[in-house]
Amino acid sequence: MVVVKKKTVDGRDYFYLQHTIRTPTGVQAREKYLGTKLPSNVETAKRNFLTEIYRGRWYPLLDQVRSNYQKENRTLPPSALQKRDRQFSVKFTYDTNRIEGSTLTYRETADLLENGLSPSRKPVGDIKEAEAHDRVFQEALRYEKDLSMRAILMWHKRLFEETKSDIAGRVRTHQVAISGSRFIPPSPVEVQPLLREFFRWYDRNKRSMHPVELAAGAHLRFVSIHPFADGNGRMSRLLMNFVLHRHGFPPLNIPYEGRRGYYSALERSQVKENDSTFIQWFFRRYLKEHSEYAKVKR
Repeated sequence: MVVVKKKTVDGRDYFYLQHTIRTPTGVQAREKYLGTKLPSNVETAKRNFLTEIYRGRWYPLLDQVRSNYQKENRTLPPSALQKRDRQFSVKFTYDTNRIEGSTLTYRETADLLENGLSPSRKPVGDIKEAEAHDRVFQEALRYEKDLSMRAILMWHKRLFEETKSDIAGRVRTHQVAISGSRFIPPSPVEVQPLLREFFRWYDRNKRSMHPVELAAGAHLRFVSIHPFADGNGRMSRLLMNFVLHRHGFPPLNIPYEGRRGYYSALERSQVKENDSTFIQWFFRRYLKEHSEYAKVKR
């Protein structure tokens, strides 16, 4: 989180921006001098300062991931590419639904999606939502237009039309809560204005912001609006992978086993109204999942 610091020397005030980062050797503070007076656009200065830090620390590694991923796409046989992407879709469907309470195991999800074998003694809703998520994820990757409210409503409807038809593809008109979280989602009257602001933010940043940061920001902002009665987490993770795929980056899976760190990073950013906590968690998670692509290959 970027904060403004004031230092007084010989009775004169000097203002700085400060941001702490975790490194292999511990926590370090980065500073940027602002002047003897606070600028009127201090929020812009904070954003630019973060971009400088990210550009030096994260962007080269993230770009290396994209470069090696694209190289793999060019060199792998089509059948191997298809198998890789299919395996990811199954794992992504399992984890994103399991985070939201699905009872299907990974093996059951794989048998269902790859072999059409429905597990016995499991809720029909869990089975249908796994099948729907797999279909919608594939549709989102093939979607040629840019992100829009129309696309989001369409994907949400297709995710839930067989299990929760009363809310499928509909923006909520009642208050909701997130179990176990200190964050309280916006009231129903705030949702539509916040969605309009979400797309203004996306349109402003989609060409200038680093794509991995854009994906993380889209995830955080959308799930914080919580525009649906159910499925907000699944939709936000779908949007994040839509953005990554659109810019040629490999997709990201957030495993069920790692959900506590994920929830914690989301909640801290939401409660403090500061994106940087979740974005830095996202960068670390992304590079961990794609560590093989982050290596320099000759």
